[in-house]
Amino acid sequence: TTSKMAATLVSYWNDSDNETKSHVNPEKVDPDALAHLQPLKSGKTMSLSVLNSAPEVAVKEAVETGVHLDPSLKEVTYNPTYETMFAPEFGPVNPYKSKQMAAPRNIFDTVRHQRNLGKSALDHIPFSLVSPLVGLTVFEVGPKKTDKRKKVQGGEANDIDNYLRPWAKYVDEKDGAKPSEEEQKELDEITAKRQKKGRNEEEAPAAEKTILHVKDAYDYQGRSYLHVPQDVGINLRSADIPDKCYLPKKQIQVWSGHTKVGWVSAICLFPVSGHLLLSCSMDYKVKLWEVYNERRCIRTFIGHSKAVQDICFNNTGSQYMSAAYDRYLKLWDTETGQCISRFTNRKVPYCVKFNPDEDKQNLFVVGMSDKKIVQWDVRTGEVVQEYDRHLGAVNTITFVDENRRFVSTSDDKSLRVWEWDIPVDFKYIAEPSMHSMPAVTLSPNGKWLACQSMDNQILIFGAQNRFRLNKKIFKDMR
Repeated sequence: TTSKMAATLVSYWNDSDNETKSHVNPEKVDPDALAHLQPLKSGKTMSLSVLNSAPEVAVKEAVETGVHLDPSLKEVTYNPTYETMFAPEFGPVNPYKSKQMAAPRNIFDTVRHQRNLGKSALDHIPFSLVSPLVGLTVFEVGPKKTDKRKKVQGGEANDIDNYLRPWAKYVDEKDGAKPSEEEQKELDEITAKRQKKGRNEEEAPAAEKTILHVKDAYDYQGRSYLHVPQDVGINLRSADIPDKCYLPKKQIQVWSGHTKVGWVSAICLFPVSGHLLLSCSMDYKVKLWEVYNERRCIRTFIGHSKAVQDICFNNTGSQYMSAAYDRYLKLWDTETGQCISRFTNRKVPYCVKFNPDEDKQNLFVVGMSDKKIVQWDVRTGEVVQEYDRHLGAVNTITFVDENRRFVSTSDDKSLRVWEWDIPVDFKYIAEPSMHSMPAVTLSPNGKWLACQSMDNQILIFGAQNRFRLNKKIFKDMR
């Protein structure tokens, strides 16, 4: 085996393309030259002991071999792992630091920026007034520690009469001073005024009465003053529209009878004939006047405790409705002066109208101060419908289109058109330039609405299909 190994080494040494082959005979190699390659005999082997100078230490955890990064480095020339880049800084961690205090800083308590300041820039700072915060930031400064207020000792819990805790007062607690008798009286008066102002007191309806001012209430045939006169030279029963109308040129008559306390708020002519005139005033009264012949005051109706705002006849003129600021609507008999019925919903009525249809004379609508139009039934005295779409107090109600619809105006500067008995308006007219329209009347042919606007104009609206504003506007009313 030894001779074969030696022959192999010799052939390896001589195996080269660039050198001349050696003619050495492998079987003639000197055995002494290969003595160091001979294996040792088993009897001559010896064991070598290992020498270790380091002390034996019990290793509990695996030794980390990773490279730690300096957190102040701005550039890294190799690709570290995620665990290496986001590993915590080397060294012990202060367990008493909050999140704000543990935030990255380039000095102990804040972030340092390089600035060039002179010595005089710091002379005006009163460092003596700066309170020590022990390194806390403004987010970590808590409330100041103060001593708890002490309470009066309240005895033992088993002593029912003398036990005060937890209802005991504080030691330094001061009781409020009681107002004097005069101050208490003033406070009671102020409280009573506020309570009275905040609620609508239930007012009892005023007593109704009437005063007849003429002696001949009935003629020789037993006809009352409601009968249409036939001795005035014209046919008052005719419903035909005159061919021409003329502007008034001179004053014919002045009816005076209302007191000077207030002005006349509304007037209403007797239906069809117009031979009687009904007026209401701020003196709480309603008066009936003659238009022809002697033009006397026939009857006074008294039954409201506040100013009367509006009046309205039914189709025959035998009854009329009055609306006043005392929140009551009253139905009167025109001939006898008797109050037939009362209606109220605790709101102030501003206008009232009977339905002109013959089969709906038992129904009337009222424009209220609470932005609603309320429909009542005279026979039952109950509300049968409410039209609630306006944004302000309702001022006028006018029936159009053969009484199938009615138009209402309000303080919200709008005009709305309603179908009868349908509480949703199908036409809404409101422009930025429009003003409130407190008076509206229908033309004799029923085609136009004339509306008095609060900007000294009279606006004309179509009253049939589209209810458009007409181009003809009457301005500069002074």
